Amino acid sequence: MNMPPTPTQPPTPDLKTQLEERVNKYKNVTMSALQKINLKAAQGTKEHTIALDYLTMANNYFNDAIHFQEQGDLILALAAFSYAHAWLDAGVRAGILDGANDDRLFTLP
Repeated sequence: MNMPPTPTQPPTPDLKTQLEERVNKYKNVTMSALQKINLKAAQGTKEHTIALDYLTMANNYFNDAIHFQEQGDLILALAAFSYAHAWLDAGVRAGILDGANDDRLFTLP
């Protein structure tokens, strides 16, 4: 009887390959979203300050994800790429970030 790997065992090669593919997919999607996103609110407004905070959080999570991926911690990398994209998506949905009407990368309002 095959037992599933315990948390202390490394993932099987198939699972690790799948995880690497998923991490790279989310990395590419998030990188595309970061390149496409723009601030929507006028400088000096409360909304602009909030939008900058969303963008800063997205960039910070993206950079953390790159670090985790380089260290081989693919689970944390995947989570951080997901959080980075979520900040961008939330900003677009809230109307403070402009996603260029890209409904492939963002949940449009």
